[in-house]
Amino acid sequence: MRQILHIDMDAFFASVEQLDDPSLRGRPVLVGGASRRGVVAAASYEARPSGARSAMPMAEAIRRCPQAVVVPVRHARYAEVSAQVFAIFRRFTPLVEGLSLDEAFLDVTASRSLFGDGEAIAARIKRAIQGEIGLTASAGVAPCKFAAKIASDLRKPDGLVVVPDDVAAFLAPLPLERMWGVGPRAAERLRGAGLATIGDLARCPAPRLHELLGPAWGEHVRLLAAGIDEREVVPGRAAESIGAEETVEEDLLGRAPIERWLLELSARVARRLLKAGLSCRAVAVKLKYSDFTLRTRQTKLGEPVADTDSIYACAKGLLSRFDLSRPVRLVGIAAGDLTRQTESPTLSLFPVASERRRRLEGVVADVAERFGGKGITRAALLEQPRSQEPPRERGAVPGARGSARERK
Repeated sequence: MRQILHIDMDAFFASVEQLDDPSLRGRPVLVGGASRRGVVAAASYEARPSGARSAMPMAEAIRRCPQAVVVPVRHARYAEVSAQVFAIFRRFTPLVEGLSLDEAFLDVTASRSLFGDGEAIAARIKRAIQGEIGLTASAGVAPCKFAAKIASDLRKPDGLVVVPDDVAAFLAPLPLERMWGVGPRAAERLRGAGLATIGDLARCPAPRLHELLGPAWGEHVRLLAAGIDEREVVPGRAAESIGAEETVEEDLLGRAPIERWLLELSARVARRLLKAGLSCRAVAVKLKYSDFTLRTRQTKLGEPVADTDSIYACAKGLLSRFDLSRPVRLVGIAAGDLTRQTESPTLSLFPVASERRRRLEGVVADVAERFGGKGITRAALLEQPRSQEPPRERGAVPGARGSARERK
C-alpha cells in the first residue's frame, strides 16, 4: 500500500519572523500590510486565540488582538527558508510535490526500505527541520493525498497523525468542513440537507450529492469522502507565475498613479524572477475596482525578460485595455510562461541592451538584499502624493514594526 506524507510548516511566515527576531518569540505576530486595507498573510499561534487569522483584514485582526506586533511580508526570506525545507524533503524521496512555499506531498512508498515506514520518515523530517532550521512542521501519513492533507492539520502545531489503512473509517467522524474545497456556502447547503460529517457525505446517495454540489464536483466529493483518491504525487511541478500585488490605502483614479504602482510592482516581480533564476514570456496586469470587481489583461512577449523596465513597459501597455475612469483599490502584476534563465544573453535585436538590463537588475537586487529593501529608488516613485505612494521602504508604518533584516 502507498504511503503519502503531507508536510505543512506551522504558521510559516510568522514563524520565520520569530526565528529571525528572538524578541518576537512567544508574542502574537501578524504578518502583512499595516494599512487600513491591509490583509493578514500569516498569524502566529500566539495571536490565534484572539480570533486573528490569515486572510483577515489587518484592521480587524488588530482590533481582535491589539497587543499583536505587525511585521511586513518578506517574500525573498520565506523563499530562502522554503528552499532549505524542500532540500530536507528530497533527502528522503525524489517524489516531492510542492503545493506552496510551506507545504508539500511526498510519496515515500519506495523509501521505506532505507528509512523505515511513513511515520518514521515523517518524524525524521520533522526533527531535521527543527534541528537544522529551527522551525516546526506538522505531518500527516496516509495511503492517499487527501487523507494525508487532512491528517497534517489535526494536531497543529508540531503534530504527527498517521491514518490507518481504513481511510473511510478515519474520515467518517470528521466535520464536513474538513473536506477539501467545501467552503462556508457549500457547508451551509450540505448541513441544510442534513449532512454534518465526512461520513455523511460518503453515505449520501450520488444523485442527491450531485444535486447539492453539481454532478462533477459532487461525485469528486463523494469519492474523497469514501477515502478513494488515486492521485499520484507529481514531483518538480514548476511555478506557473510569479507576481506581486498591493491593496492601496486610498483609491487610485487615472493612469498616472496606477502607472507608478505598476513600476513598483514590476521591480518586485523582477527581483523575484532574478532570485529564482527565471525569465517570463507573458505579463498580466490585475486591477480591482472600488466596487470589488476584478479585471485581468495579459500579453505575450517576443522573448523572455526578467528586468523591471521590460515588465513595466508591458504592464503600461496593458492599461489601455482597462477602464481607467473607475477608482482602483488593488493593483497587481504577474509574470507567466516562465523559463529558466541562461548565462548567455537571449538572441534578440538588442542583445547588449538586454544583457545590460539583466545585470543592472542583479545589482539592484544585491543592494536591496544588503540594505533590507533600502538604497535604490527610481525617480518616478519620488514624485507622487504621499497617499498614493508605493512603499519604498518596508519600515515603520503606524501600528507596524520593521522586520529584523531592516533593523540591522
